[in-house]
Amino acid sequence: MNELELNIKAQDFKSELTSLASTVEDKLKSLLPTSDSSPNKIHEAMLYSVLAGGKRIRPILCIQTAKLFSDTLSEDLLIVACALEMVHTYSLIHDDLPSMDDDNLRRGKPTNHKKFGEALAILSGDALLTFSFECLSSKLKDDSKALKCIKLLSHALGTNGMIGGQVLDIEGERQSSPTIKNVEQIHNWKTGALLQASMALGAIMSDAPENDVENIKEIGLLFGRLFQITDDILDIESTSQALGKTTKKDLDKNKITYPRVIGLEKSKVLASELAEQIKAEIAVYGVKSQFLSNLVDFIVIRKH
Repeated sequence: MNELELNIKAQDFKSELTSLASTVEDKLKSLLPTSDSSPNKIHEAMLYSVLAGGKRIRPILCIQTAKLFSDTLSEDLLIVACALEMVHTYSLIHDDLPSMDDDNLRRGKPTNHKKFGEALAILSGDALLTFSFECLSSKLKDDSKALKCIKLLSHALGTNGMIGGQVLDIEGERQSSPTIKNVEQIHNWKTGALLQASMALGAIMSDAPENDVENIKEIGLLFGRLFQITDDILDIESTSQALGKTTKKDLDKNKITYPRVIGLEKSKVLASELAEQIKAEIAVYGVKSQFLSNLVDFIVIRKH
């Protein structure tokens, strides 16, 4: 493939990525309460963080995984994708709190607690979490799929998932000699669990065979690990302006990260190896896997 073909391929991917993000954003606006509905302030705080931009990686992963098994972008699939973005935003709001990572900047804007105060930030995160499950339980047409989605997502968010990963992340600040096993456990739960669920939910919503759902879960966990390694690298090499959030925080708080445990250069090598592994594993789904393959490259070369 020559340089012109590569540029066209990259432009097509970015165009589809932008289009999907816009579709998700429009659906989020239609699902969430408006800021002029009572109680106004909590709804304003919810919308402030959900609609603050972002890459929409989790809903896009969900949609594109579903496309491996079905060509239909159904209303129910979009609802599930939006529920994932609500859950992700809840986690960011709580992550930024003074009692957690104590961040002042998110997606290039003041964090929720800086804008609305800690109490409302906590409540808006709680509200997004509960509203995501309200959407799954009351808006999906297929009750059987709704139950599967709720079961899978609730597990991904629990003490053997995202919340457990956050606990290990906090406890790890006091650990003097972390191992690669420690960093993998933290990031498999804190980041990987929700990315894994995003892909698995896409497979479930498109009626993928059970063996494919299990295969997708394994790929999703690798996606999570890749995303976190590149995040760790960007925290060191990028700027707050480029990332839209405070950089060097991991170093300042003595977080257990890949660069801390194996070094920056080895982290880059590991990211490259993981990217190739993921692309090889999704290639079994043929031409329909091309977007996901491009997304892997996007995660590796991204600047924010």
